[in-house]
Amino acid sequence: METLNVALGERSYPIFIGSEGVDQALLAPYIRARQVVVVSNTTVAPLYFERLKDVLPAYDVSSIILPDGEQHKTLEVMDQIYTALLHQRCNRQVTLIALGGGVVGDMCGFAAATYQRGVDFIQLPTTLLAQVDSSVGGKTGVNHALGKNMIGAFYQPQCVVIDTSTLSTLADNQLRAGLAEVIKYGLMQDADFFVWLEQNMAALLNRDEAALMYAIHRSCACKARVVAADEKEAGQRALLNLGHTFGHAIETAMGYGAWLHGEAVAVGMCMAANLSRQQGWLTERAYQRTVALIEAAQLPTQAPREMTVERFLELMSVDKKVMDGQLRLVLLKALGQGVVSHDFSMDLLKETLAAR
Repeated sequence: METLNVALGERSYPIFIGSEGVDQALLAPYIRARQVVVVSNTTVAPLYFERLKDVLPAYDVSSIILPDGEQHKTLEVMDQIYTALLHQRCNRQVTLIALGGGVVGDMCGFAAATYQRGVDFIQLPTTLLAQVDSSVGGKTGVNHALGKNMIGAFYQPQCVVIDTSTLSTLADNQLRAGLAEVIKYGLMQDADFFVWLEQNMAALLNRDEAALMYAIHRSCACKARVVAADEKEAGQRALLNLGHTFGHAIETAMGYGAWLHGEAVAVGMCMAANLSRQQGWLTERAYQRTVALIEAAQLPTQAPREMTVERFLELMSVDKKVMDGQLRLVLLKALGQGVVSHDFSMDLLKETLAAR
């Protein structure tokens, strides 16, 4: 296991990255009492729940199994978690373990933040997207019909354990969706990593173990630095939302689950790069390299045709980065140099939204 640290003072925690699976010795320091509840879904639980239970013989381990899919990331499904915890008479010393992808991690984390005003939880992400992004940093929550991730809390896990062997059962489209978030780190802050991705995308798509381990470690290291500097997104952390304002609008408009999160973010990054180019901030060559890398990851680069400019603007207006009525976007000054800005032309934004 390789170890990174998210430095947040007394709430600091480790990120463990390895391919040898999880054992009790690794988790025990982060579980305070015997009661452990694993929150998973109907896809992941049959694959990994019994294996996890078997490596925790010293604990009373039970499960809460949620339906799989972004469309189930709702307050109504959250209530199932609370009801199960109450039926099982879980107290404030219970530890919740999120076993699954980003939806499971976000919902389990939100349940932990709010059940009896806060209990411990551990992240065991099983998708590439969750491993490189959503499991790290303490963003938890659910979607609303009017906007994605609009209800939630900042609440940090006790630790994150990334077992890369779980990627062997990950569907190809889910792997590609995770690569969108990996590409994001190169675009927003790490130009050398962007070049590495250009050179190694085929290996990542072929699930080369060494390439995946490197990409996960470098992505997590980037996110850990940003979160440590700006836990609650007062400034620098907003850079992690490159492509997300556009992407969240697509997910909301098309219906949660119709587009995978990473697919929508991939299009959003192309749109951000396009607007940055039109602003004169990003060179034509840098824009073309951005689109080419996303295409190499076999991800979409064009917004759905049914998305109108008006619909985009309507949904973007409720984005969490809107401040004092002003829309802020994460744009690019260069490859590896993201910036959060409201200093862009609305006419150029509309042209970007209309382009297909």
